[in-house]
Formats: sequence, structure tokens, C-alpha cells
Amino acid sequence: MPFTTGIITSTRAEGTAATNVVVSVRNVDTSDATVVVQIFGVPWSNLVLTPHYVTSYVIPANSSDIREFYIAGNVAYEVQINNLSPSVEVAFSTYGIDEFGNIVEEQRVLNSELTPIAALSPVS
Repeated sequence: MPFTTGIITSTRAEGTAATNVVVSVRNVDTSDATVVVQIFGVPWSNLVLTPHYVTSYVIPANSSDIREFYIAGNVAYEVQINNLSPSVEVAFSTYGIDEFGNIVEEQRVLNSELTPIAALSPVS
């Protein structure tokens, strides 16, 4: 089932702006899982949700994966995540981090806070 963080505002006017978003995936199962991550930005120039990253990767059984994606220059961003191995249990979380590598607490989205969606947004 796919999930979204929803649109996350990331400006200094609203707190600390994130330069990167960290996506953490934990596979708590005994089988490998394949996940898809899509990251969209909303640039200041046109305020239109724009795809920045689309990637898929395998998370081995009983392991985790942490990846960083550059999102600076956007007024907001959204992370969408899908587990393509529905019989395998995985947990997701995302964090915004500033230019010094510090977590932006108000941009933290834990697994229980992700919103289920019917499908990942189409990207071209």
C-alpha cells in the first residue's frame, strides 16, 4: 500500500528550512522487500508540485536502509512511498534535515503518521 507525508512546508519563515529529506525503511520480515520512493518539490519559481526523485530498491530481510535526497530551494515537498512486496512487513519514516545535518523536528513523519493513498502520483 502506498503512503504519503502530505505536503510539508519547508521555509525559514515557518521554522527551519530543510536542505535534504531522509527516508528510512526498516524491513522487519524474513523476506526481501522492494520499495519505491517518490519525492516532489514545490519550487518558489512556480509553486507547482514537481517530481524530483523516483527510485526503487530492495531492502534485504531483517535490515534497514537510510537515504538522503536534496530538496533545498523548494517552499514545500512531499514524499510518497510504496512497498511493492505486500506480504513483507516494512516500516517507513521521513525527516527533513538542515544544511548542518540537524533534524528539523517539525518535518518528522513517523510510520504511524503517514497517510495511505490509493496509488503513487504519476510522474513523467
